[in-house]
Amino acid sequence: MYRFLLVSLNIDAILQETTISRRRQKLGAMTDGPGLGDVYDATLGRIKGQGGEKARLGMAALMWISNSERPLRVDELCHALAVKIGSPNLDADNVPSVGTLLASCQGLVAVEKETSTVRFIHFTVQEYLRAHPALFGLAHSAMAETCLTYLISEQVKALSTSLAFDFEDSDLQSTPFLEYSSLYWGIHARRELSECGKLLAFKFFDDCNNHISTLILLREQEHYFCDIDLDKLSLFGGLHCTSLFGIVEIVASLVEMEGCDINQTDCVSNTPLVSAAINGHEGVVESLLQRDDINPDQPDKHGETSLAWAALNGHEGVLKILLGRDDVNPDETDISGWTPLTCAAFNGHDGVVKILLGRDDVNPDKVDNGGKTPLSWAAENGHEGVVKILLGRDDVNPDKEDQTGRTPLECASIAGHAGVIALLQLLKSPTLRTA
Repeated sequence: MYRFLLVSLNIDAILQETTISRRRQKLGAMTDGPGLGDVYDATLGRIKGQGGEKARLGMAALMWISNSERPLRVDELCHALAVKIGSPNLDADNVPSVGTLLASCQGLVAVEKETSTVRFIHFTVQEYLRAHPALFGLAHSAMAETCLTYLISEQVKALSTSLAFDFEDSDLQSTPFLEYSSLYWGIHARRELSECGKLLAFKFFDDCNNHISTLILLREQEHYFCDIDLDKLSLFGGLHCTSLFGIVEIVASLVEMEGCDINQTDCVSNTPLVSAAINGHEGVVESLLQRDDINPDQPDKHGETSLAWAALNGHEGVLKILLGRDDVNPDETDISGWTPLTCAAFNGHDGVVKILLGRDDVNPDKVDNGGKTPLSWAAENGHEGVVKILLGRDDVNPDKEDQTGRTPLECASIAGHAGVIALLQLLKSPTLRTA
């Protein structure tokens, strides 16, 4: 089907020429191969030439499809296109029909029947649009403004947070753009932020206490979901939200506001710094650390600090920033007895392990509450690079047993990690010990 649509677009482009000679030249350019750009030029010309609302609708649809963070369902896109930036209400009568949407795009867009998502008719459309970013101006800024306008609308603010767990509810079916707006407004804002977008964000923060979008956002964070305290949902405010998304410009403004509690924990017991560290947002971490009253080593309810989270997720940049502070303990243990090194070893982050082992105040062989060392966890999870780094240390006991009596070799053997088993069995090799 896509092939036929491309043929149709080619024919339309040829027929736009006014003489037989020019049509022959156009046909020759297309058969030579590089003529698709001309086809898309011509198609965009026809989209813009529709004039009025159809032209706006067609170009806006192309902008959303080419810049969205995930494929959009057709109902999501239609509702996004209906938003009037800054309007306090959503106008259901302004939502375009699918037929109008497709017609406005002049054949460049189709709907996948199986998923009801909108797609370009061919991957070359996306390539063409990405090669011409000026077509849409500040696309991400416009998308952030649209998402924020949707979230601060009276219809969305009236929704109960309990609906965040039931997307089949009829109230949510009337606001199909809610999930996308909740999850991605901050990502678009991080990429481009206009003054209008900034003002809309602050308006959103004024109204975001117990907002349904907070719960939608947090339930998608795997490390947050089980820890959400619904009674404290209102504690997840603007600073926590923008720290999670990594929007440096807004964070910098919020921390300067009178009454800002830089160490306030939210509904999952995280400070803004912990949220930024979890997600690897170096700029936000640096901005937060400029406050004299910040506690960079404040743990969450599991005893995990910002440094531990950065180590666990492999964010070397954040790790280095935090390690540059005298008030950060690089060997702090959480309630399970895990240190930042244990966290890094568990997930196989070689670079983080090397950074931590470069310090004299990190114990490379510290056991957790179950008697496991960083080497034990790296062996059990099959992280050969970390195992080799740790085995190169004279202060690591490769035969230390955990509380079940298992050595790192036995942990690797039970899990079937042949590469780690080979490293541990060759332990006494002089070449390995000096690697």
